[in-house]
Amino acid sequence: MPRHRAFLFDLNGTMINDMRYHITAWHRIMNELGANITLERMKQECYGKNREVIERILPGRFTEEEKTKMSFEKERQYQKDFRPYLKLIDGLDKFLRDAVEEGIKLGIGSAAIMFNIDFVLDGLGIREYFDAIVSADDVRKSKPDAETWLKCSDKLKVAPNQCLVFEDSPKGAEYASNACMKCVIITNLHKKEEFQKYENVVGFVNDFNDISIPVVEQMNL
Repeated sequence: MPRHRAFLFDLNGTMINDMRYHITAWHRIMNELGANITLERMKQECYGKNREVIERILPGRFTEEEKTKMSFEKERQYQKDFRPYLKLIDGLDKFLRDAVEEGIKLGIGSAAIMFNIDFVLDGLGIREYFDAIVSADDVRKSKPDAETWLKCSDKLKVAPNQCLVFEDSPKGAEYASNACMKCVIITNLHKKEEFQKYENVVGFVNDFNDISIPVVEQMNL
């Protein structure tokens, strides 16, 4: 029997290689609003709920209703730009199938709204793999708070220390650490050196061709 009873996946940048589209979309919007933000800083600020991103960069300027409207406008533009390139990160489809065959439960925990999660799951026809989905719409406290991952493990009825998280960013490693979960990093946007302070990171892979269920089970718990 596998030592990990559940694999939990971040969505953007982990299952699909789309973070650059989110970053450039926000960068354009923020600078049109007068933020004068660099692309590098925008990369660092792209975490948490959309309304939190807006508030961090342009504090106090917009009502909650305005931020919700801006969020959907941004996501519609992102989906239009990214749709021609929508695909799973290499090797992930086989990795998901293998996990299901091994009896490992699968969940998604994302700061994305369901509008975007549906875009990916239905666009790629992979909804059937997942036993639990937790979106920005389902939590009071967004990442890096542990609520997203803990709610995901609770839905799966698997203890946090039996869950392995797949993430793509230093903030992602922090989220997993706050939930007392080990983490594997997909290095398509960030370098290994950026994760040195996160002791819960047990491995780095370029894509899911670099990993298998036996390899995962050999990782340090």
